[in-house]
Amino acid sequence: MKHAENPSPPSFRQWDVVKVRVYDTDRDEHFVVVVSPDEICAKGRRINVLYGSTKRPGEALRPCHVLLNGADGFEHQTTVDCTFVHVVPKEKITAAVGSVAIVRRREIMRQINAAWRFFQ
Repeated sequence: MKHAENPSPPSFRQWDVVKVRVYDTDRDEHFVVVVSPDEICAKGRRINVLYGSTKRPGEALRPCHVLLNGADGFEHQTTVDCTFVHVVPKEKITAAVGSVAIVRRREIMRQINAAWRFFQ
């Protein structure tokens, strides 16, 4: 008897926006930004991501957060927290939905550097 093959995970690269359940207890998938370099995306078993949270109307942007939107692949205005990098297994990723715009990539890099104080 032939078994059905598991579908292969979507291919993705650094700065792509993908959908994944970050925690096993998550009811729904979340949009995240891939920050691992392309070599790790291609060959690694786990990748680093920044977690996205829907920005509520009137909510101020917190320090070390970057605002992303539909141009980046998000359904709503979304903030990503640059202070904490999550690690997720690649096989948990279900879809690649967009890519972060160049100007916001630079802002994410600035906020990561500010949060982690790499260049002080």
